[in-house]
Amino acid sequence: MTGNFCRLKTPAPPAAVGSGVSRATSPAVRPVPAAVRAVVVSWNGKDLLPSCLDSLLAQTVAADLEVVVVDNASQDGTAAMLAQRYPAVTVVASGTNLGFAGGADLGVAGFAGRFIALLNNDATFAVDAIEQMVSVMQEPGNERVGAVTAKILLAGTYRLEQGLTKATAPTGSFQRDDGWLVPAAAGSRGAIRVVNSTGSIVRRRGAGTDRDWLRADGEESRDAEVFGFCGGAALLRKTALDGVGGFDPELFLYYEDTDLSWRLRSGGWTVRYCQPAVARHLHAASSDSASPLFRYYNTRNSLIVFARHAPVAVAVGSFGRQLVGGMLAGLRRSEPRAVTGARIRALTAFVRRLPRTSRERARWRTSVVSRAEVARLLSNGRR
Repeated sequence: MTGNFCRLKTPAPPAAVGSGVSRATSPAVRPVPAAVRAVVVSWNGKDLLPSCLDSLLAQTVAADLEVVVVDNASQDGTAAMLAQRYPAVTVVASGTNLGFAGGADLGVAGFAGRFIALLNNDATFAVDAIEQMVSVMQEPGNERVGAVTAKILLAGTYRLEQGLTKATAPTGSFQRDDGWLVPAAAGSRGAIRVVNSTGSIVRRRGAGTDRDWLRADGEESRDAEVFGFCGGAALLRKTALDGVGGFDPELFLYYEDTDLSWRLRSGGWTVRYCQPAVARHLHAASSDSASPLFRYYNTRNSLIVFARHAPVAVAVGSFGRQLVGGMLAGLRRSEPRAVTGARIRALTAFVRRLPRTSRERARWRTSVVSRAEVARLLSNGRR
């Protein structure tokens, strides 16, 4: 995922992989695999999961839907809550926190059906969201659509106000170029719904972001073609995953969906946006985008993904932007020292990994679609 759409509750750094995985809850085995498996990755998200799971169990395709929660070694009673309240949900318990990337990959493992639905643990689907995305996959001519990304709205409603600063804006506000979006009661004067994502875009300056971030609902892009899917609410074709590989567990958190989208594109698959498939997201309910952990993984992973896949000029520009950003943050003391330190560690980790990243980059020599052709989809604009 990209920087705007944050995933799991801010996790502890990953422990060594391999300390055990178990299926804590195993509902009756279906004689025929479900067509869709919904995967929810969670770390200490006991209070968030009920709304998420209720929305999945209420789907119009529920009769052909398997729901799997990957519990990333939660310590908040998640396992007991799931066993008591959601016996129909399969729980895959990881002995360590694998992050979103490793958790999603674990949740997909062993599935023999056709589609994988992804939903953040702090998000909910509208009742027909999965059905709408499956319909896109099954439309004649869409046989090479590898992923469908939903329309993700920020939960609640907001009102645009000017004259505020970071110090005076109410908690839960978001800054736009034209002012601040502040929480407002539904139905109150000026209250609007706000878009979180209509898929992911990759900019030529070397950054990924959510398309239509903070646009008013109804003003978002109608273009069904988008560079990548947002892993917080999407549908993936299982045969596409089998062809290009799943999520890269090493990425742990952030940019893992951009990496997979790039690999789908290289394998000749496309990504579509489905406007009728709606999800609502409690932004920042399950992560802290101002934390050192966010800054480390967002910086390191963006550099790895761009170095793997982007044209040389874009990859070099991405590194330069991150390097200058870290230097300016240190000189200006514009952020906590721990966050600046995380930037430096991320840059160092990327440089140390560069020989391996270069070998991964060489895989494009055998890609179905050339790097240059995929690069034509990169965005020059802000949206």
